[in-house]
Amino acid sequence: MKQLISILLLFIASSAIAQTEPTGLKVGDKAPMFIGTDQNGQQFSLQEALKKGNVVLMFYRGQWCPYCNKQMSQMNDSLSSITDKGARVIAVSPEVQDNVKKTIEKTKASFPVISDVKMQIMKDYKVNFSVPQATQDRYKNFGIDFSIANGENGANLPVPATYVIGTDGTIKYVFFNPDYRKRASVKEIAAYL
Repeated sequence: MKQLISILLLFIASSAIAQTEPTGLKVGDKAPMFIGTDQNGQQFSLQEALKKGNVVLMFYRGQWCPYCNKQMSQMNDSLSSITDKGARVIAVSPEVQDNVKKTIEKTKASFPVISDVKMQIMKDYKVNFSVPQATQDRYKNFGIDFSIANGENGANLPVPATYVIGTDGTIKYVFFNPDYRKRASVKEIAAYL
């Protein structure tokens, strides 16, 4: 009987943990609409942008992340392969506005980058997760303090994810991989535009 209770408790605990893992949205889902402020203080409305063409929505972790910076730079370098198809790119980060500006300096990104201050966009797209304390401690050894980088968002990050959203608001392509080293290629993204 004790063994059965232990197994049941373990199952309930593991189910609760599994429910908090980010899942991302899927191809065919309706994209949640949002309005945010970009690095230039301009308002970006996904609903308005979709009236003009498809949107590539990228989630990145922050200016301290070399994989994110590489992806942002590659996207900027190949931006014409997206814009020539009538689409536009938008990136979303949990970072405070000052750190978003550092990302722009590092990557030369010429597309809007939104600071998701309340993490609402990340939550709506089901990409947010809380960084475990042991990982936070390791990052601090490298000079990365999430309470400074992300302000009130603290140690919450998005899974690196990229969505292609069609003009009807339906998600046409998803790249969602918890392995922060893996990213969608511009060529792959452009194939869904």
